[in-house]
Amino acid sequence: MSKPDELLVDVATLVESGQSNQMSLTVVTGGAVITGRLAPEAVWRQRVSEVLTDSARLGEFAAVFTATTPREGPPTHLHFHVARILQGTVGIPETGGMYRVSIADVSAWTMGDFSYSDH
Repeated sequence: MSKPDELLVDVATLVESGQSNQMSLTVVTGGAVITGRLAPEAVWRQRVSEVLTDSARLGEFAAVFTATTPREGPPTHLHFHVARILQGTVGIPETGGMYRVSIADVSAWTMGDFSYSDH
């Protein structure tokens, strides 16, 4: 989108306010369909940092996700947790992943997450 969808920015603003991390959303971005729950950026960063800290090979990157400065203005990104990239009838990864998507790059979206079949 050349101009981010104001309604999607409003949804992201509400999530960022800490009011809810239960909002399920599905977006189309760059030809990929991502479906899952949104989290406030601070919560998302903390969880990514924890995963990296637990990794023997990637632990040194954890600090990048904990060093944050508060941003002014409306959110510019969606922070998905327990999310999947839909590919045919499969959701990747099966256990859900952590994705950061630029709101400006979302070409379509809908409330709720899509189910998929891994059979």
